[in-house]
Amino acid sequence: MSDGIAIGRQWVFVLSDGSVVMDWGNGLAVDLAKGEYIPYNESLISHPVSDAELETLKRMGRVADYDHLIIRVTSMPELPPKQK
Repeated sequence: MSDGIAIGRQWVFVLSDGSVVMDWGNGLAVDLAKGEYIPYNESLISHPVSDAELETLKRMGRVADYDHLIIRVTSMPELPPKQK
């Protein structure tokens, strides 16, 4: 596999609006196309990410490589500051 930040494929899914995201926990996900954190809840999940969707992200330069277990993303955004 290529360089990149390894993520277990089970943590990457598609929301009902078509966004491919990685579950970050605590109601946050990383939108892999936009490179930003977004709020979400489980009711918004549409389906597990497909190879075709990952190929699109690969062409965009957001995914370095993937297989059936691991997705390697090229970068991750910084965590947003905690709200007080």
